Amino acid sequence: MKLPRKGSLLREIPILVVVSLFISIIIKAFLIQAFYIPSGSMQTTLEINDRVIVNKLGNFFSDVKRGDVVVFRDPGGWLPPAYEEKRAAPLQAIRNGLVFVGLAPDPAKQHLIKRVIGVGGDHIVCCDASGSLVINGKAIKEKYLYEGNTPSDMKFDVTVPKGFLWAMGDHRAASEDSRYHQEDPNKGMVPLNKVVGRAFMVIWPVRHFSLLPRPEALTAIPVK
Repeated sequence: MKLPRKGSLLREIPILVVVSLFISIIIKAFLIQAFYIPSGSMQTTLEINDRVIVNKLGNFFSDVKRGDVVVFRDPGGWLPPAYEEKRAAPLQAIRNGLVFVGLAPDPAKQHLIKRVIGVGGDHIVCCDASGSLVINGKAIKEKYLYEGNTPSDMKFDVTVPKGFLWAMGDHRAASEDSRYHQEDPNKGMVPLNKVVGRAFMVIWPVRHFSLLPRPEALTAIPVK
């Protein structure tokens, strides 16, 4: 069997690199993407510095459901203006590579990650006499909440319009979510067209590896 010449292999390496880069871009743009968790607003479901995998393809074939943990672009005013520290060229190149694969946050994109508590048509009230969140008339037990947190220290009574979501962090005492933006133009609602995708798996660090299923307490409530 005739082996390929060394020169031929060297010529093929740039082609393989370009093809691999192209495939990576397609995967990141349309299929899945890794995201970095910069804050504790979703503890203990997600810890600071965790990396999650987000399914972007699902946005084209299925609706966002109550209980999903979703990544979405800032609806407007939820995050402070983006700021990126200046670095030397080699360090910036490394940083850009980490951002590209999702191992470091992208300050220019202004993404958030929260749990979907309400979808279009849902009526959400906080809270009933027992201190529970009520969705469509049914009190729910939120076992995923950060230990010691109440469903909300802020009272609210909202109906989610079609095409929007009501999103809250699992660490309610450390999450400035839909509750804090009811005076904004969208009244705290997240437009569906701002959703990047559903986080379905924690992949890093290895000791945190886990799936992110929808809690039964939220999925059991019929959608209006």
